[in-house]
Amino acid sequence: MAAAGIKNQMASRMMTSMLNMRNSVFMLAMVLMSITNAVAQTHTHHHHHSDHAMSLDVDGMTMNSNGDVLPRDCDKVTAEIEVEVRVGRQYAMRGFTFGFNNHEWRVPPCSRITVTLINEDEIRHQWMVHGLPRYIYSQGMFHLETSGGKRRTGTFIVPSDNVTYLVHCDISHHMEQGLKGQIRVGTGQDSLPSIPGISGALYPDKY
Repeated sequence: MAAAGIKNQMASRMMTSMLNMRNSVFMLAMVLMSITNAVAQTHTHHHHHSDHAMSLDVDGMTMNSNGDVLPRDCDKVTAEIEVEVRVGRQYAMRGFTFGFNNHEWRVPPCSRITVTLINEDEIRHQWMVHGLPRYIYSQGMFHLETSGGKRRTGTFIVPSDNVTYLVHCDISHHMEQGLKGQIRVGTGQDSLPSIPGISGALYPDKY
C-alpha cells in the first residue's frame, strides 16, 4: 500500500510538472507571436512612410513625389499641369547623343505638375529637378527614372518664386550628351547654360 501511495504521488507530481511545462511553452509561444506581430507592424509602418519618398521596382523609380503638401509660400495650388516627357536618341540635337522631346517647361507659380517620363531608348534614363524646398523634398530633388521602353509618373508642387530649375539625367555622361533642361516658374530667371536648343555653353569651346 505504501509503495502504491508513493507511485501515485510521483505520478501526480509528474503530471503537474508536465502541465506547468505545457503552460510555459504556451506562454512563450504567445510572447513570440506578439513580438513577431509588433515587428511586422513596425516594418509595415516604415515601409508605407518611405513609399512617399521612394517607389522602386524593376521598371524604374520615383523619388519625392508629392501632390498634397504645399510650399510655405503657397496658399493653394494655382494650376494643374500635366507634362509628357519623352526621352531617347531620336530626340538628340546635332552634336548630342540623347535628347528630351522638349528641353524647357514653363509653369505658373504654385502649380502642381504631374510628369510622365516615357523612355524610348533601350537603356535607363532619368528626369531630375533640383532646387526644390528641402523641407518637402529630400535633398531638394524630384526624381523619375525608367528602364528602356518603360514609363514612370510622379507629381510635385513648385513654390511661388519666379525661378528657373535645372532638369537633367544624372546617369554618367547623359547630361553632357544632351539630357539637360529647365523649368521656368512664372517669369523665371535667365536660362541656365548649355540647355540644348535654348542656351549656349557657359564656357564655349574656342577654336
